[in-house]
Amino acid sequence: MLVAGLLVAGQSEINGRLAAELGVGPRAGIGAALISFGSGLALLVVLTLVQPRHRAGVRHLVAAVRDERLPVPHLLGGLCGAFLVASQGLTVPTIGVALFIVAVTAGQTTSSLLVDHHGLGPSGPQALSRPRLVAAVFAVVAVLIATGERLHTSVSLQVALLAALPLLAGAGIAVQQAFNGRVSHQVGPWITTLNNFAVGTAGLFLAFLGSLLLPGQLQALPTTWWLYVGGAMGVAFIWLAALLVKVHGVLVLGLAVIAGQVVGSQAIELATTAHIGPLGVLAGALTIVGVLVALLLRGVRG
Repeated sequence: MLVAGLLVAGQSEINGRLAAELGVGPRAGIGAALISFGSGLALLVVLTLVQPRHRAGVRHLVAAVRDERLPVPHLLGGLCGAFLVASQGLTVPTIGVALFIVAVTAGQTTSSLLVDHHGLGPSGPQALSRPRLVAAVFAVVAVLIATGERLHTSVSLQVALLAALPLLAGAGIAVQQAFNGRVSHQVGPWITTLNNFAVGTAGLFLAFLGSLLLPGQLQALPTTWWLYVGGAMGVAFIWLAALLVKVHGVLVLGLAVIAGQVVGSQAIELATTAHIGPLGVLAGALTIVGVLVALLLRGVRG
């Protein structure tokens, strides 16, 4: 679960840089997301075609939908993932990967409260408990501190508005993981991942067409090879989440992923820029402390 969080942080940095290389405007950010999702989908399709059990899994997915064992809305979790990846390209070049991840964390943690409470995940309804509330409070305070530091160093309404995108994307992650858990229960994590990338790629393609109507420009595709590994990292993350959510539930999975995201994003910014100040470090530390306290309270209650 921690590795899954590290993958999200790395993917955010890579897709943000890819968007900056592609051009300016929404079309560059959405284009980077489309490349990321599209490459992940291509990888999944090839691996599915060469594995008989994966091909059988596709048939099982179609049968589950046809027999109404799997409601169609549960197949749409990939749209939430597509929104997350699109927000990486749209915001990371401006606000940085650390603030992006902290905002995602706040949205993901608070949304997990409602997702688990209403039983959207495969584990069924789970009451609003003290660990869940502790994690949510720490995450929200952390994002406020991180946003405040960035606004202090670069006062801009744009930064505040851009931070809202990963906040919403984080809320979508909790829904995505819940729906993916239900799909994985029927057809397994691999076909769940394939479905996510197929749905997400289709959604991003339509969004990219719409972005062409907005101001901006595109440049030639960059030649740096590692800018194109975001899709493979996304495949690994979705597969791990779909596999583990059945065991740990949406909140516990989210807390562990959050820890990996925060540690990874802070390490990336420290290695690549000088943007992290004392408040940024405090925000990251608060998020990790919130995760640890929430897990500790959960163990005590258990």
